[in-house]
Amino acid sequence: MTDPLSEIVTLLQPQAAFSKISSAAGPWQVRRAVMDRPFYCLILEGASRLAIEGREPLILQAGDFLLAPAAVSFTVSSLQPPAHDIDSVPTVLPGGEYRLGRPEGPPDVRMMAGFCNFGSPDAALLVSLLPQLVHVRGEPRLSTLVQLVIEESRAQRPAREVILSRLLEVLLIEALRCTTGTTASPGLLNGLADARLATAIRCMHESPTHAWTVAQLAKKAALSRSAFFERFNRAVGMPPMEYLLAWRMALAKRLLQSDGLGIAEVAERVGYSSASTFSVAFTRHVGLPPARYTRTQAAVRE
Repeated sequence: MTDPLSEIVTLLQPQAAFSKISSAAGPWQVRRAVMDRPFYCLILEGASRLAIEGREPLILQAGDFLLAPAAVSFTVSSLQPPAHDIDSVPTVLPGGEYRLGRPEGPPDVRMMAGFCNFGSPDAALLVSLLPQLVHVRGEPRLSTLVQLVIEESRAQRPAREVILSRLLEVLLIEALRCTTGTTASPGLLNGLADARLATAIRCMHESPTHAWTVAQLAKKAALSRSAFFERFNRAVGMPPMEYLLAWRMALAKRLLQSDGLGIAEVAERVGYSSASTFSVAFTRHVGLPPARYTRTQAAVRE
């Protein structure tokens, strides 16, 4: 059966952008304004303090993995932040490691950190289905994956970009499935953590061309229509039919960028009986007719 989480991560088209190893000693602090790139961090040794607007400060320990798929403002600092609200300026050590705070002596914390890009034109929608923040503790597999990403990003070997995109897909899936059922914010993970809702979500992903109704999906979930609608809306953060429409449009965007596919064929593949019906729905959802969207995306890629 189709795995919705894997599908969404694959559609996101993650690409490595930047990674580094940093260490710090003494009082230090780094603030980051809202960024449009996903951020990840692995604590190698020691501990640090993470403060995100609207959340309680979090102490990150050795082995902790942090992923922020969406844009978010945050401050990382020593366990006791500096007395003055300043941004520490890193120095580059002889081995290429970045150092914050006191330049000499053993570090209080060492971490791998990096950014990635999402190549999908529908990234905003897909990211909205994921948690704002993923914090995983005690998962050695994630440490191995992050290390592989950093090693591959620094090497200039054949098929480097292909390997990096696959590694980032695996890293994201591994991190997200570690949090299934633990996140309080609505989104796809909460829906998949509910066995009954997961059945309905997988049906939508497996057969997007089917003319699903709320009643049919409720039957798949073994729930009454009203109970299913309320439970889905609360867990995922949107009504079932809105989720189905968003998923069909995400698939349509990918198909419209494929060579040789006409609008009628794309319409059929995402569950519309005619090109005109699909065009109306696509234009309302995306803001551009399918043909113009295809031309716009082609111009961006050139």
